[in-house]
Amino acid sequence: MRIGELAAQAGASPRQVRFYEAKGLITSTRGPNNYRDYSETTLGRVQQIRELLKAGLSTQAIRGILPCLESPRDPIVFEGVTFETVAALERERDRMTERIDVLTRNRDAIADYLTELQERAN
Repeated sequence: MRIGELAAQAGASPRQVRFYEAKGLITSTRGPNNYRDYSETTLGRVQQIRELLKAGLSTQAIRGILPCLESPRDPIVFEGVTFETVAALERERDRMTERIDVLTRNRDAIADYLTELQERAN
């Protein structure tokens, strides 16, 4: 599929798709007209990349773990995983845990404020 179709189906822009390709997160082939052509499996990969980015992972961390995420049903891939990759993933996990804690505190504070507003309004 061409870049516009892939982007539309994945909820991304063509620019984002080109960025993912430049970062080595996805690949394409080139047709005789030099247009990028993406496989159907790339659609799932782009959606997965977008979710990981929304979760706060860097493109570098995503590139390190993508081989392990080919399919949720496949066994975890251990070959080629370096100590540096494991350390980076541990840092990302810890950073995400901190973000979750902050978001939870903020959500709870807003909920308490809304409860107070509703009680006073009645």
